[in-house]
Amino acid sequence: MYAYISGKLVEKNPAFVVLDVQGIGYHLNISLNTYTAIQQLESARLFTYLAVREDAHTLYGFFDQEEKNLFLHLISVSGVGTNTARVILSSLSTHEAIEAIASGNVNVLQKVKGIGAKTAQRVVVDLRDKVTKLPVPGQKSTAIYNTNKEEALSALLVLGFNKAAAEKAVARLLAQDASLAVDKLIREALRLL
Repeated sequence: MYAYISGKLVEKNPAFVVLDVQGIGYHLNISLNTYTAIQQLESARLFTYLAVREDAHTLYGFFDQEEKNLFLHLISVSGVGTNTARVILSSLSTHEAIEAIASGNVNVLQKVKGIGAKTAQRVVVDLRDKVTKLPVPGQKSTAIYNTNKEEALSALLVLGFNKAAAEKAVARLLAQDASLAVDKLIREALRLL
């Protein structure tokens, strides 16, 4: 029904945002990937999906079209609902999820809270052929090996931060400035985490 919604971000939360569009507040459920991408923004355009059930109409928002496409593929799998798909997209980056599904790596999917062996296998079987046709986001940036990135991630992990959250923070900072020194990268990532 809605392709995207653009507006002012009046409330930001790791689980949802409220977008003000000319006096109407839209409540959109989001993943941690989207939250990380919009954290510093005052306004945004989020791609949307409207889930309609007997008891609720729920809007989901995505920072980019790739995340939305993967979400739609995930909810097409039997046993994977909108909340489970959102947990997958919050635990893994879009690239990591596509990689895991395309390579048949069930173990990566099983590490996501609430995903058991059967569901992980079903996701791989149902989506393996579909995700190989999806464009892989960030492919250019992941092809370049960045020792500063690896050192910063290692330091953040030693400090006790979640690996997925640390990777997202570091990737976001490097997307803004790929020449950041390790110490500056760690300091900026600590502010984001």
